[in-house]
Amino acid sequence: MANHVSEYGFQAVPRDAAKILHGKENVVDPTPLAISRIEFPDTALVKAVHSYAKIELPSRTFNHSMRVYYYGIAIKKQQFPNWNVSDETYALCCLLHDIGTTPKNLRITLMSFEFYGGMLAHDLIHMTHGAPREQADSVAEAIIRHQDIGAVGNITTVGQLLQLSTVFDNMGINPNLIHKETIESVVQAHPRHKWSSCFASTIREENSLKPWAHSTALGEEDFPNGVKNNKLMEPYDA
Repeated sequence: MANHVSEYGFQAVPRDAAKILHGKENVVDPTPLAISRIEFPDTALVKAVHSYAKIELPSRTFNHSMRVYYYGIAIKKQQFPNWNVSDETYALCCLLHDIGTTPKNLRITLMSFEFYGGMLAHDLIHMTHGAPREQADSVAEAIIRHQDIGAVGNITTVGQLLQLSTVFDNMGINPNLIHKETIESVVQAHPRHKWSSCFASTIREENSLKPWAHSTALGEEDFPNGVKNNKLMEPYDA
């Protein structure tokens, strides 16, 4: 069980990204990593969830979810090779982390999108597809906490990996974690199609529907403006 728990991402690391990077831009200088050299899990569970996400998510959100997977694996391979969270568990997190932002799901609940998304993911993985509860727990917690950016306390390895990858794609934070050629390879396979303005609009939509939304913790204006003005990804945002 201990090995499975760590493979599911249940190892504590600092919530503050600056601490795991030791106050530097990166742990090591990244090298080019083509998307063809990064395997996407082909387990029955991932295939089922991939099909579900492809149907349920708008195309731009699906592309973002796939970019988050490839960026995260590049970060894990090059910056944190000792994190032994499985690619399967991380892929599940990526595919479902924004399921709560669909037009239907934003309106079906009064909960913040990450929290409702975590509940949906847990039911889908554990109840529908029979994955171990511990794996579903890990995915749900990572989704619920993927916007829980802060400097105090700890988070799971898979949760931190999801945070690093989502803010990299959404806001260009910690730009030196991934090589420019890796970004180009990922974006070519999963285009942004003006994702910056798309997701900024989604944030504003949720905050309008739910003024208490957890997204406001990142700044009612700072967060959507930071997403819209993502300078790192601006060259690729066509």
